[in-house]
Amino acid sequence: MKTWTERPAKTDVEAAMCHYLGLLRAGKILEAEQLVDHPPVRHVLKSLWDGSIAAGAASGGLAVDAWERDLSWLSELDVADFHWGDTGSHVYAELTYRAQMIEVALGFWVKATDAGWVVAGPSTLW
Repeated sequence: MKTWTERPAKTDVEAAMCHYLGLLRAGKILEAEQLVDHPPVRHVLKSLWDGSIAAGAASGGLAVDAWERDLSWLSELDVADFHWGDTGSHVYAELTYRAQMIEVALGFWVKATDAGWVVAGPSTLW
């Protein structure tokens, strides 16, 4: 997990978020889990699937666990924009799938720990 000795700048947090998504896109799930303070990532993958692939699929056309068996769909995700909360501690990333905005965003937050500052998350926002 990336730890900063001082509160990280917004650009550092956004870079960590992009790195997290990059690891997911590459199918490196275990590495993504270790990057932030909030494993496991299974619920994140399911939400991303529901907000991208499943949202555009015909009812009943996909196997229930299709999102787990073949993670190649993750390579089509990208960050569209970042939105910071008023306190500067919470940020969420709007995402695209195949260049189309999807219904789910990933929320992260900056928090102090005994070891320093870390990025925690993600939560899934609908």
